[in-house]
Amino acid sequence: MRGPSAASQDHGAGGLTVDPSAIAAALLDSPADAIIATDRNGTITFWNPGAVRIFGHGADEATGQSLDLIIPENQRRRHWAGYREVMLTGQSRYSGGDVLAVPALHKDGRRISLEFTIVPLTDASGRITGLASVLRDVTARFEEIRQLRREAAAKV
Repeated sequence: MRGPSAASQDHGAGGLTVDPSAIAAALLDSPADAIIATDRNGTITFWNPGAVRIFGHGADEATGQSLDLIIPENQRRRHWAGYREVMLTGQSRYSGGDVLAVPALHKDGRRISLEFTIVPLTDASGRITGLASVLRDVTARFEEIRQLRREAAAKV
């Protein structure tokens, strides 16, 4: 974790103590957003409750599987080309704050729309060992925008 150390910190007036490791644990255990980690080969090594909610696969089902589990067939070639590039270079514009919007697959076969960012995971020597991703289901918003565009086009 970047920024403040993991030690508790006093943040002013009320003597509020913030423990960054408690914040990290709360985020990892949250069902709000999916947090997924993978190794260098794209094998899922971590799958949080948010990933269970968004994709429908339990952690026991997803852990040890390829990311192909959630990547639509027609997106896989492009995905893996980008994944390999990040593994080789350690660089991705999606680890610097840019958000990538992509389709994904739910366990029941539905296509869902996601926005996500990635963070390279490294070992003690700085070698990339995999990626962590934070993903948000934006299907409802995507469908709403699509419907508004259809309505606007019909008025023209």
